[in-house]
Amino acid sequence: MKQDGHSHTEFCPHGSGDDVEAMIQKAIRLGFKSYSVTEHAPLPPDFKQEYAGLETGYTEASMAMSDLPAYFKKVQRMQAKYGDKIHINVGFEVDFLPHHVQWTRDFLNEYGPQTTDSVLSVHFMQGKDNQFWCVDDTLDDFEKGLLKPAKDGQALYRHYFKAVTEAVNADLGSYAPKRIGHITLIKKFQDYFGLPRTYDRETQSVINALLQAVKQRGDELDYNAAGLYKEFCNETYPDFDILKQVQQMAIPLVYGSDAHSIKEVGHGYHTLMALINLK
Repeated sequence: MKQDGHSHTEFCPHGSGDDVEAMIQKAIRLGFKSYSVTEHAPLPPDFKQEYAGLETGYTEASMAMSDLPAYFKKVQRMQAKYGDKIHINVGFEVDFLPHHVQWTRDFLNEYGPQTTDSVLSVHFMQGKDNQFWCVDDTLDDFEKGLLKPAKDGQALYRHYFKAVTEAVNADLGSYAPKRIGHITLIKKFQDYFGLPRTYDRETQSVINALLQAVKQRGDELDYNAAGLYKEFCNETYPDFDILKQVQQMAIPLVYGSDAHSIKEVGHGYHTLMALINLK
């Protein structure tokens, strides 16, 4: 079944503002049979004190709590209108923040009953001054907050993969997402900073532990096309080496356009599917 497990809407402050209805219409034209609307869930209010990057990296990272009723109402209207053409899931892309597990669990317990599919991602990581910095916002914040405090690129990778592993193992309750988002997002700026193209033995060991945790919990991985179109990434999330390992371990992969605009719906679908069908 042709499905997209990761997409966004006009409720995303850092998106294009394109109407989700037009995005769904394009998904139907492209032959998708299932489409998951997974808008960025609100962030815990107290996280603001831990965040040290550019202000918009926090204020524009997610939908507002006040938008939740309108968000659910809009997607429910889309389900009613287009349900005979495509199965539409509604949920969130949930940020894992290690000091706010209880808040996140409470949020999911409250709103989870209205959801049918969600993604769990790491967009913020502890770095300079023990504060949290956005992994995928600006080159300056990435360099100042995360890359410079790390010993080298491999150490940066390990720090990120350990954070994702912590997310996988966290107890977020019965409505915890079962799909882990773009697990190599840390490589978004790899070409700009000349980050390592391969993993050393120590980093590979951390990756192995992450994938074992995903496997043991029966989770899926977001097979995310967005990195292919990022100026300084130019590859899928996860990258091809991890992709091969994931397939060997029989961990389920779900294509995700991570579309924030009409243009991005279906991005790279045929290429991504061809990669996982290589023998």
